[in-house]
Amino acid sequence: MSWVDIGALADIPPQGARVVKTAAGCVAVFRTADDQVFAMDDRCPHKGGPLSEGIVHGASVTCPLHAWVFSLETGMAQGADSGQVATYPARIEGGRILLDATRLARRVAA
Repeated sequence: MSWVDIGALADIPPQGARVVKTAAGCVAVFRTADDQVFAMDDRCPHKGGPLSEGIVHGASVTCPLHAWVFSLETGMAQGADSGQVATYPARIEGGRILLDATRLARRVAA
């Protein structure tokens, strides 16, 4: 994997998110209450809601438009809803958030 530094962990509040813009669309980067980081497409498959504006709880995010809940780990919708959001490997190194540049480059625009 080839990793790209997208910013400091401190730039994202606990249970918050930030958006990384790529040529193929936006990626939401989430920080959980216990400082794990996850990255996924910033578009809910249901109605296109911006997941980066959703509520982070545990290892899940709730879409701000229609309350669909997605696993930050797998991108799968939880509960009675069906759908999936593409996820991307993310890690923390020296207080910096790194995303897998190879996977990001293979994204398809939504």
